[in-house]
Amino acid sequence: MSKVIAVTGAARGIGLATARALRDRGATVVVGDIDEAAAKEAGEALGVTALAVDVTSRASFTAFLDGAEAAAGPLDVLVNNAGIMPIGPLTGESDEDARRCLDINVHGVMLGTKLAVERMRPRGRGHVVNIASLAGVLPTPGLALYNASKAAVVAFTEAARLEVRDAGLHVSAVLPSFTDTELVAGTRSPKGMRNNSPEDVAAAVVELVGRPRPQAVVPRRLAAQVRLGGLLPDAVRRAVARRYGLDTIFLDYDPEARESYDARIRGTRSA
Repeated sequence: MSKVIAVTGAARGIGLATARALRDRGATVVVGDIDEAAAKEAGEALGVTALAVDVTSRASFTAFLDGAEAAAGPLDVLVNNAGIMPIGPLTGESDEDARRCLDINVHGVMLGTKLAVERMRPRGRGHVVNIASLAGVLPTPGLALYNASKAAVVAFTEAARLEVRDAGLHVSAVLPSFTDTELVAGTRSPKGMRNNSPEDVAAAVVELVGRPRPQAVVPRRLAAQVRLGGLLPDAVRRAVARRYGLDTIFLDYDPEARESYDARIRGTRSA
């Protein structure tokens, strides 16, 4: 895979696993994160260029892409991975959490996509991969902010894809289910289901980069259920949610187990 690829939110979790998987496939990877020290540590571990980036800032994101291209050459792929996931009751979610969630998860993806397309369109090639979530198509109690942000990412990605496809560019969304990262700290897995590993999601990104298509669900076996779910009556959807415990997972959780993650996402502008 002879491509120059930049990954945001790459100091840990899905971003780090994705950067590693792409590097292992022969791509020239540049990692970015709001946590500059963690980004540098990840870069050293992977043997790749690492830069600081605040995805909510046009100046910072532009500097990140400029730095990536200076270090590695013209950008072929941008993976917009940076994101946060506040959870809890609707009325317990602060206005500050709402603004931060939308600014990072939605505006950050929109901004990165726009900046990448501006660079890629004159070349007639390029690919933007946006890490969305099944939460963007499966609303869940206790996850309203995150649901809203990822629904926006899913819709934005598809609209952007349709707009630039005739210019030779690709825009794709990855929709993972529960994944073992800090985002799900203090929660339990749905009954009878295994969480993804970050490497599972990374493998889907690698596949998309190698053979672009509009969307990838992780795990793939859930794709058909997602498409059909919207056709089911509300009573059936509620029964399914109860069956898997999805009606309480993000309301009945361990706050202490989330303390470190919550402090980090509320103490910086991006994650």
